[in-house]
Amino acid sequence: MNELVAEFIEYLTQTKNYSVHTATAYETDIRDFINFYENYIGAVVGLGEIARADAICFRAWMADRGRRGLVHKSTARALSSVRGFYKYLARHHNIQNSAIGLISSPRVPRKLSKAIDIGDVHDMHNAIRDIDERAPWIAARDWALVMLIFGCGLRISEALSLKNIDVRGRPDALRILGKGSKERIVPILPPVLDAIEKYTRLRPFGTAPDDPLFRSVRGLPMTARMAEKVIEKLRHYLQLPDYVTPHALRHTFATAMLGGGADLRSLQELLGHSSLSTTQLYTRVNMSEIQNIYEHAHPRARTDDN
Repeated sequence: MNELVAEFIEYLTQTKNYSVHTATAYETDIRDFINFYENYIGAVVGLGEIARADAICFRAWMADRGRRGLVHKSTARALSSVRGFYKYLARHHNIQNSAIGLISSPRVPRKLSKAIDIGDVHDMHNAIRDIDERAPWIAARDWALVMLIFGCGLRISEALSLKNIDVRGRPDALRILGKGSKERIVPILPPVLDAIEKYTRLRPFGTAPDDPLFRSVRGLPMTARMAEKVIEKLRHYLQLPDYVTPHALRHTFATAMLGGGADLRSLQELLGHSSLSTTQLYTRVNMSEIQNIYEHAHPRARTDDN
């Protein structure tokens, strides 16, 4: 069974172009099910056992995850991983199992995305300058990163994957390679270009066209964890809420675009969402803001007696 799991993971990375992080999550989920199944039947799981797994077994596995304290969101993802594995086995090894299709995913409440107050984003500029006053090029780098994520709605991985050549000559738009190797074109505003130009002018290394745009203090390519630490420092310095993260900057871009009149299809394209339902979460954010304004401002919303 180990060989089949390894074969499936290789298929995800090599054929489906899944990231290593995503493929690792799939492998963890599948092995979690197999380990449970072996304890459940008291034997090593082989092809025959995989084919014969029934709905009671799958539900028992999900219940066991609950007893281990794993949340519904984690179990829903794990069930999706196991379903994907079974589909692969059916297509490539003619191993059929109809029971997996009978299992419903746990209901996972979809949380509203939290946007950062625009005033707090502006305050980040001065905060960065204060924090990194002894290293102006680091301050310029951090502000360029904030501006890219907030100004273009990029994911951290997308911003950090940019090379020098991608921003040479003040382009009107960026060509972004997003999740699933999907390419999209994202307009880039002059203030974002100004921030990038200041950073590239001050940095002490990494100027070749194919070099990564963002560099660490030691000149290595900047990692996602380094970018997260930049926002963590700003959050602590400005005493901002815990939800202020790099991804919250992307949320802020999305809600600002929607509030400014962008339609959902355009926003979906800008964000690189594969599903419109993901983008529609921002309409819920916008409506909650509108409801809040209504309740505080509209005279008919008041319930007190005159």
